[in-house]
Amino acid sequence: MALADKIFIENCELILNEGVWDTGLDVRTRWEDGAPAHTVKRFAMVNRYDLSKEFPALTLRRLPIKSCVNEILWIWQKKSNNVNELDTRIWDSWADESGSIGLAYGYQLGKVHKYKEGDFDQVDRVLYDLKHNPASRRIITSLYNHEDLHAMALYPCAYSMTFNITNGKLNAILNQRSQDFLAANNWNVCQYAILVHMFAQVSGLEVGEFVHVIADAHIYDRHVEIVRELITREPRNAPRLVINPEIANFYDFTVDDFALEDYKPHPFNTKIPIAL
Repeated sequence: MALADKIFIENCELILNEGVWDTGLDVRTRWEDGAPAHTVKRFAMVNRYDLSKEFPALTLRRLPIKSCVNEILWIWQKKSNNVNELDTRIWDSWADESGSIGLAYGYQLGKVHKYKEGDFDQVDRVLYDLKHNPASRRIITSLYNHEDLHAMALYPCAYSMTFNITNGKLNAILNQRSQDFLAANNWNVCQYAILVHMFAQVSGLEVGEFVHVIADAHIYDRHVEIVRELITREPRNAPRLVINPEIANFYDFTVDDFALEDYKPHPFNTKIPIAL
């Protein structure tokens, strides 16, 4: 059984069975028809994945590996905030007429800051420290810049990464303020697990543990029946992540450098409505 499936099922059961509904509140999110998008939520979910043992892709439904990689490279490698530089359409609803999502995500990672070692943006600072300061407890990125929140189309959901090297293994914590559990949970888990794999490979490290902290893990009202059906499925064996071993520079990775081997997920053809 894939660990990711086990964690997903347990989390969904906790949210559905012990979560709190916001039906009595005036919510910001709306469905396409204008109806309020209410949720049942669980506060402070913490999940741990040992990336040295298996890759955390769900088998209950297929993970679109290329699309996941495409978005994480858009944010962390291109440091872009324009959907015209992204091959998927997942950000289109938040983009303006020029394609911009404002001063969010990649824009924040690409801002250059001054350090005693020199000038770095957040990504290059991480890459520098992984090679030069492996004992550091300060290898952190943050997208939640209060100074620029007013100019973001959407406040960052997955907003902070903390990296830590232990016994030659790269561990990481992803902090997320909010998550649409059905639509985004495994997407985010796999994206940032892949990021850890990339950073480890170009830094001469092995992968270790990936910890995912979600402050508000929620299931939307129109997702409940989809989730209930999904978690009745029998988990299958986890796939193996294959990365082009020739890549030694983070900025040389492309979507074609990643694949999942022995991946046999359940079919899933249900269209998931997205609340905005």
